[in-house]
Amino acid sequence: MELVLLERVESLGLMGDIVTVKPGYARNYLLPQKKALRATPENMAVFEARRAELEARNLERKGEAEAVAGKLEGFSVTLIRRAGDTGHLYGSVTVRDIAEAASEVGVEIDRRQLRLPQPIKSLGLHDITVQLHPEVQVPITANVARTLDEAEAQARGEDVLAVDDEDAYRFEGGLSEFFDDDVPEGGAAEGGEAAPEDASEEEPAGES
Repeated sequence: MELVLLERVESLGLMGDIVTVKPGYARNYLLPQKKALRATPENMAVFEARRAELEARNLERKGEAEAVAGKLEGFSVTLIRRAGDTGHLYGSVTVRDIAEAASEVGVEIDRRQLRLPQPIKSLGLHDITVQLHPEVQVPITANVARTLDEAEAQARGEDVLAVDDEDAYRFEGGLSEFFDDDVPEGGAAEGGEAAPEDASEEEPAGES
């Protein structure tokens, strides 16, 4: 199906471009979102008559988007989730979760503006793109952690999983503190029998 674009569409073309797309993509997205018109002679005449108006409107929307992008610069949203020792989540984080978490801290983001190739399934800092306008996008961060303390540590650049491994190592190496280390060398613990002396140190037997 041939369409004329009314605005820039990522990976497709710029305003005024005539493109060929699959009918389903046109009917389900481009046409209902008013991003394009069928490239008929009548519609092309309408587009050319309104081109200056459309370009002015696009510039206005782009300016508004750039203002919002400036406010979102460096924005990070924290999501607390359960996860295993390897950092794999029990579940996943979706664009809906990110939009809701942002809303809870007073930042309104339409989930349809969030570009996330696939749901987040691990702890850590994840880069998300917010598409505010066909020509304006801004990166934000999703900080996925098991606790607020872990989220703060991750924001400082610490690897919370590496910290867990180090704590486990220290625990395994410190088991001796649970035992009595006051036993004298070569002696016995209180109430036990003394260890025999080395046979090489015994006196030789007398002559018969």
